[in-house]
Amino acid sequence: MSDQQWMAAALALSERGRGLTAPNPHVGCVIVKDGEAVGEGWTQRGGRPHAEAVALEQAGERARGATAYVTLEPCAHASERGPACAPLLAEAGIARLVAAVGDPDPRTDGRGFDLLRAAGIEVVSGVCAEEAERMLAGFITRHRLGRPHVTLKLAMSIDGKIALPSGQSRWITGPEARADAHIHRAFADMILVGRGTYEADDPALNVRAEGLEDRSPHRALLTRGEAPDGWVRIASPEAIAALTDVNELLVEGGARAAAAFLAADLVDRLLVYRAPIVIGEGKGAVGDIGLHLLGEAHGRWECVDSRALGIDRRDVYERRRRGRES
Repeated sequence: MSDQQWMAAALALSERGRGLTAPNPHVGCVIVKDGEAVGEGWTQRGGRPHAEAVALEQAGERARGATAYVTLEPCAHASERGPACAPLLAEAGIARLVAAVGDPDPRTDGRGFDLLRAAGIEVVSGVCAEEAERMLAGFITRHRLGRPHVTLKLAMSIDGKIALPSGQSRWITGPEARADAHIHRAFADMILVGRGTYEADDPALNVRAEGLEDRSPHRALLTRGEAPDGWVRIASPEAIAALTDVNELLVEGGARAAAAFLAADLVDRLLVYRAPIVIGEGKGAVGDIGLHLLGEAHGRWECVDSRALGIDRRDVYERRRRGRES
């Protein structure tokens, strides 16, 4: 197998920790010797142990002279919670390290690669970098922009409505689309809705996908008032910068909350579910975002995935930012 194929395996492993490791990144690691995987690991719940430590423990002495494929540069900074991974890999006798992306955490940020090179280990980086940056978007955004990565979910009719004029919205999309939305909930560290959605729907915001019920994120309410027990109060979209233990924030509703985050340019990803129905007069998916010129709307979003889910369609758009800010 090629470096890209082994890295793809490491990326798949990393997904097992997604939504469970914040503020740490969810990392995957595969240790390969003589064309065989001798150790596999991913970041465990709560952020420890790290993927490399899990894979090294599984590999044991077989790690000596092997290649380690890691989705993120091994950490090099000291922590009270456990050992740094770059020294662990060096001590285990790894001969070669292949990484997808560097660690933007200023406590490491290249030091992990430098430590391994100083130990005589060959270091290759940038393998499957685009895929890894997408998977680690929450961790990377938090370090580059000082806030969580924000996904806005919209479930709407073909003509962009989320409810009838009466407010009835269950169900616009079919069971396959709703099941997919619950999987994306499991990937998030926190789900946010606006006051209107909370009062109209009293949403549970839990994960109801089979096998993932224990991965329901924290709940947040966008409000200038008080938040109910069990909810985190977010006074404004900009206030998410204070959420230092959240990598991935999922905004689910309603139209005013969606508009507030879009107007503040704090949405990094759009998760759009469209049902093959036309509602006509009804409640729009997004309120006023302060757009005055149509030209300002173009060039902001790029479709990176599109697929059918039963009779519905799911499109994923990423915010295009200068210099790959997130």
